Amino acid sequence: MSTYEELNKVIRDSKHIVFFGGAGVSTESGIPDFRSKDGLYNNRDVQFERYTPEYLLSIDCLDYEPKVFYEFYRQKLNVEGIEPNAAHKKLAEMEKAGKLDGVITQNIDGLHQKAGSVNVQEVHGSTLRNYCKRCHKKYPADAIFTAEGDIPKCHICGGVIRPDVTLYGESLPTEAWRNAIKLVHGADCLIVGGTSLVVNPAASLAMDFRGEHLVIINRDPTPADRMAELVFHESISKVLSQIEL
Repeated sequence: MSTYEELNKVIRDSKHIVFFGGAGVSTESGIPDFRSKDGLYNNRDVQFERYTPEYLLSIDCLDYEPKVFYEFYRQKLNVEGIEPNAAHKKLAEMEKAGKLDGVITQNIDGLHQKAGSVNVQEVHGSTLRNYCKRCHKKYPADAIFTAEGDIPKCHICGGVIRPDVTLYGESLPTEAWRNAIKLVHGADCLIVGGTSLVVNPAASLAMDFRGEHLVIINRDPTPADRMAELVFHESISKVLSQIEL
């Protein structure tokens, strides 16, 4: 197992550090991940049992069974009152100190920005933004949760309000993805945290890294462990908290 001393040496020696994170970054804030034994997909309510997890958060479910989609979304993806944890705060501190070029996140909770991070590339979108599918009017974070009726409707045209989230069956947001690739290609150190690295195309970012230092922080092994200079199978908040600036 890698040591915190080795991690701090890498941090000191690196000029362009980028962080790429997944659901594990937010679990310590109380947001369940998707695939662990205690995760979102393994704690579905009985009314969702006949659906696959991927379908419940897919464009097909939104289009063809919107009542099911919005019931699941309202029950499972409300992040109101959730606060950033030590990992989010350390990354914001690193960026402010000039030691982190940016954050690439698969999370849709907005906690990196809430902690103070500025350059955040949300490659799966965000639950904090909503828009009308028909006229594209933008709606605030609580629009879906406070709307009357089973399906939230636009006040202007009557179209369906949807979250600005990348659903299964949709392409990643072009600008965020392009910026993420640029960050990785310009990094001499990539810290990957809280992600199993099994969901593509986002997971391919770690595999495409060609810089000097690859650091993996995840409770369970990942496909990139064998490529990494440093590997930590423990709490991401605990590991990041050991970084000295």
